[in-house]
Order: sequence, then C-alpha cells, then structure tokens
Amino acid sequence: MKHIRNFCIIAHIDHGKSTLADRLLQTTHTISDRDMQAQVLDDMDLEREKGITIKSHAIQINFPYKGNGAPNAAPDGDYVMNLIDTPGHVDFSYEVSRALAACEGALLLVDATQGIQAQTISNLYLAIGNDLEIIPVINKIDMDGAMIPEVTDQIIDLVGCKQEDILLASGKTGIGIEAILQAIIERIPAPKGDPNSPLQALIFDSVFNSFRGIIVYYRIFNGKLKKGDKVKFFSTDKEYEADEVGILKLGIEKKEEVNCGDVGYIITGIKNAKEVKVGDTLTTVVNPTQSRIDGFEDVKPMVFAGIFPVDTDKFEELRDCMEKLQLNDASLTFELETSQALGFGFRCGFLGLLHMEIIQERLEREFNQTVITTVPNVSFIAYTTKGEKIDVHNPATLPDPSRTERIEEPYIKAQIITQAEYIGNIMTLCISKRGMLIHQAYLTPTRVELTFEMPLTEIVFDFYDKLKSQTRGYASFDYHPIGFRLSDIVRMDILLNGEKVDALSALIHRSRAQEFGRKLCEKLKELLTRQQFQIAIQAAIGAKVIARENISAMRKDVTAKCYGGDISRKRKLLEKQKEGKKRMRQIGNVEVPQEAFLAVLKLDD
Repeated sequence: MKHIRNFCIIAHIDHGKSTLADRLLQTTHTISDRDMQAQVLDDMDLEREKGITIKSHAIQINFPYKGNGAPNAAPDGDYVMNLIDTPGHVDFSYEVSRALAACEGALLLVDATQGIQAQTISNLYLAIGNDLEIIPVINKIDMDGAMIPEVTDQIIDLVGCKQEDILLASGKTGIGIEAILQAIIERIPAPKGDPNSPLQALIFDSVFNSFRGIIVYYRIFNGKLKKGDKVKFFSTDKEYEADEVGILKLGIEKKEEVNCGDVGYIITGIKNAKEVKVGDTLTTVVNPTQSRIDGFEDVKPMVFAGIFPVDTDKFEELRDCMEKLQLNDASLTFELETSQALGFGFRCGFLGLLHMEIIQERLEREFNQTVITTVPNVSFIAYTTKGEKIDVHNPATLPDPSRTERIEEPYIKAQIITQAEYIGNIMTLCISKRGMLIHQAYLTPTRVELTFEMPLTEIVFDFYDKLKSQTRGYASFDYHPIGFRLSDIVRMDILLNGEKVDALSALIHRSRAQEFGRKLCEKLKELLTRQQFQIAIQAAIGAKVIARENISAMRKDVTAKCYGGDISRKRKLLEKQKEGKKRMRQIGNVEVPQEAFLAVLKLDD
C-alpha cells in the first residue's frame, strides 16, 4: 500500500485537465504512441465534439520513482497511481465530488493566461472538505499571455501555500510533467486501511455493458477482493458472485485480486440497474463489514423537465434506456409523468441546462431514442390555505390560486469573477434577473469577485450565455443553493385555438410573465406551420389572456372564376369559404413541432 497513490485533477472549465492527463499517460508509457490521441480519456463522441469532459474517468499509471528521501515516499521502486480525470463545468460538479471521495490528493490546475476562476475556488473547497492534499499546478506556461507571477500570488492567497510548492507545467508541450509525478508520490499520502479487515469498498461509478451486465467501479478502503468471492451491496443487501475483478487501465484489465487502497472494477452479471447505487458500500458475504462508508450526499437536481417518447409505443423502451443512463450518470433523477398532449413520459431532474442537453443527446446517440423535452423549470414549494406543503416540480402540480396561501422559490448565491471593466454590464444583467449584490472584492487591481443572491429560475435559461457575451468570455460563474424565499409565482399557459398545450406551460414570476408570453407567442408564430384554418396563439394566466398572435389561414382564391358581374356573386363565394374554414377550425388539430418546445430556451431579450 505504501506504493499506491490515488489522485484526481480539478480545475475550472478549459484549464487543460484532459491535456495534462494525456501527457501523464504518455510520459509514464501507460498508453502507446500508436493509441495516443487528444483527450484520450474522453471516450464519448459528445465530449470530443464539445471539447469538454462530461464523465470522470479512472485509469491506473505505473511510475518508477527514484526519490530523494521525501518523508511521504516509501522506498524507491514502481509506484501505482490511480488517476481520476474530472469535468470542469458547474453542471457536472457531482462527478467531481464522487471522484474526490475515492482519492487522497488532488492536482489543482490553474490556467496561466486566465488565473483563478469561479469553478477553481468551488472545486478547491470541495477537495478541502474531503480532507485531500492539494498540489497547486500552473498550466499553459508556454503560452504568450501567461501571467506566471500574478497567478502565483493568486494561488498563494487562495491556498495559503509557499511559492516553492507551486509547480509550473505545460500539458501541451510536456514541460514539468516529471516534477508533477514526483510531487504526487512525495506529497500525497498513501491510502490508509487494513488489508486483513473485512472488505469495505466505496462504489463511485458504474457502466452498463450489453454483454457482461453492469460493471461496477469501486475504491477499496479496507480488506481485499478476490475473483470468485461472494459479495453484497449494503443498500440492497443482495448477494452476487465476483465473476471477474481487475484494475482500470485504458480498458479493463483482469486480476486475481484487487488489494486494499486500490481502484478497480467488478463484474457480477447484474442486469437490473436499480440494484447498483453510486455511493453504496461493497462487502463480502462470508466476513461482512459492520459499517458502511460515508459516501457522497444524494444529488439535488436544480432544473426539471419532462422527457417523452415521440412514439408513445416506445415508452417501455425509453424507461430501460433511462435506467441504463442513470447507472452511468448518477446525477440524473427521474419519475413517471403523464401529459395530455404527449402521453406517458418522465419528469427528470438535472443539475443544469448543459446537463439536460447532454442527456438528451446521449439518449438519441447511444440508445437511438427520439424524445421530446418540455420547457425546463425549477422546483417550487407551495403552501395551501389548509397548511399543506406541496413540492411543485412542474406547472400541472401547482395548486389552484384560490387555495394557495404562498409560493416560495429557490435562491442561489452566485459567484462571478471578471475583469474590472465589465462590472457595469454584469450589474445590469444580474439586477434585470432580480439579483441583489451582496459582496464585491478586488482579487487583484484588475480582477474583481462579485457575489449576488438571485432566484434560480432566472439563471436556468440563458443567463450563462448572456454573461459570456456581456463580458466577451472573460467572466467565470459558479453558484450554490441557499434555500427558498417567498415569491409571486404564476402559471402561464399557452393556448392554441383555445386548447391548452400543457407541455408549453411555465411557472414564472408575475413581473416577467407578459414579456415572456409575448415573446413565446411570436416565436410559435414563426415555428408553427400554416393550416387551412386560422390559428390563434394565446398566452394566459388563469382566464386572463396576456398576449396573442394569429396565424392566418391558407386560402384558395375562390373568386378567380368570376370575371366581372355583380359584387354579391363574389361575396357569396367568400362567405361560403368562411363557413368552411370555421367548421374546419372546430375539428382541426394543430401539430406542435419539437423545435417549438426547444424555442423556449432560446428566447432572446
């Protein structure tokens, strides 16, 4: 165990985590030059296309260490390092918290051209909360805009370390990689644990394989796991046989046993996704451990939306796909929901809008599911006049206004780090989103940190995009929930020819309802195809219509055959057509395309 190190890489988005991981694998010859490619650990097409890490990935590295008698390092020899590469985007912070629970140390990566940003601070606090050893690394030192002295000062202020503790590196060119590997061995402590105790392993991830069943990834804290052992999961108490165990290289590599302190995988032939829970403890049946490991908290979704199959017959198939996807992404939550317009589907909880977009893309790419996603909204709390407390996840469950005493909406504390010249733009944006400035502090003469308290509803749609455009991409943003507060929330319905489209209903603050309703009606007018009859698009709060647009009917020129003659002949033909249109409107259906549901997300101010 003295020769094992478990560590992860944490940083803000785009600070070079995946590139640094590539260099670590290449320098230690964990991966051959023939297999080498950019973002080698990001195995999803989506990750490569968007240039972001979505899933944290574990891989084992072997490194021959010739030391200089550092107190943490064991005798010279081959060291086994388990690296977990983590995502940087705020929507995938749950992946980061799971990776941290399986490690003893973390490389805190800071971009030399951008300095410390919001997610850097957020991830650092997560790591300190897990009692991890932090190794600060300044990355991208080879770039022209590198501000090494300024960034060094920022790290010293933030972490409270000495200047000589900060490593300089370039993931692209490979500068400083050897020094990082040395520092991992010398500074990060070896795993603690007793190899002779009963098996106690923390499950931090799982993936579905259509041939082998569910592959479970774990970190052993006590004991050891051998092939053929009878194992059980703490939360379900079900027993299985370990058909195969091993370690995680670029693929999976079979071993006869996985020892204390190591990260590995187990295949037991489980087919049912509900039987594996991330954060659960794995132990043996013969000599079980008496206590479970305190894993990570249950995830709290921030944004809710309905996902429905386009073809209602595919509902059961969609349920299977959602369960398999949940195995691979534990931050996805879902429950059954029915809609008048869309039939059976699921009410899903996501950590943010990017998370929702990724889930929808993965369903379409990995599982061939064509789905409709409804308007996303956050979760509210409604108190009725009888004193009942109701969690409102979608507009349909909001109680009638006559029996609602009050509604509370979730608030967040938003932390924005930007250059001083953009303060005015950010203030205007946040105040227009009902935000309140709580704190303003200059980190350096040119960089400022702004803290706002804002309703989560206001940042769900397009806040992040607007923030980037207002600051030319120089602002970084992070947030965490701070509880619920009283608010004037109403339900806005969209009616097409007097019929409610429940999938387009939204819960919104009364002051924003009219503006939002008008924009939505205008957008739907562009997207809905013209019919043989007139279509009225209305936005309404209760019985009061607050916005309206009309799509005129497609008309045939019925008077074309009248050459001259009395005007009453033409009028008679037009009246006859009008009657037909009226009858058609009573029985006609308006089809709402999938773009209309997504249009709500892209409404510009």
